[in-house]
Amino acid sequence: MAELIRIYEENPNPKEVKRVVEALRDGALIIYPTDTVYGLGCDITNNAALERIAQLRGVKLEKANFSFICENLSNLSDYVRQIDNQTFKILKRNLPGPYTFILPGNNNLPSVFRKKKTVGIRIPDNNICRALVGGLGNPIVSTSIRDDDEVLEYTTDPELILEKWDKHVEIVVDGGYGDNIPSTVIDLTTPEPEVIREGKGSLEIL
Repeated sequence: MAELIRIYEENPNPKEVKRVVEALRDGALIIYPTDTVYGLGCDITNNAALERIAQLRGVKLEKANFSFICENLSNLSDYVRQIDNQTFKILKRNLPGPYTFILPGNNNLPSVFRKKKTVGIRIPDNNICRALVGGLGNPIVSTSIRDDDEVLEYTTDPELILEKWDKHVEIVVDGGYGDNIPSTVIDLTTPEPEVIREGKGSLEIL
């Protein structure tokens, strides 16, 4: 059974954050709030946990388009090839924020993602998930729990999320009601920025 852990975004309790971080290190799957929809995530360095998420999503891990949730832009060089100044300015202007930016991956990607040429980077404007990533010391691999074709309350209410995901994850972090609009996905590996999915983030940044 999953555990519901309440963490307040205005002032995330270090003790509760530590509990979730330790669970992540032990291979737990968690559902946690972002600045858009609630996400399903695990420690990027734990292959068994990554396999479980891929299985839940019904995709092959090496082909999965999961996002890397980072604490700040200093994490970028860990998994992203060197980017030009214009790309960096777009990132710096709009992160933290409700965007997923597709960037060129480097050779430090975890072995299961080594064949991928690009990675989706997220730095949500949410203190809870940034505190979790900061405590963990590396990105959380994440996918949205939102249904693409339906707007359902169980994707926004932590207690209903717990009911639905109880047998699939170890922890649901209750950070209050979530949103039902996903992040805007923008590919920055093309000559001109390309919008892959229009979501919560404004397109006026381009």
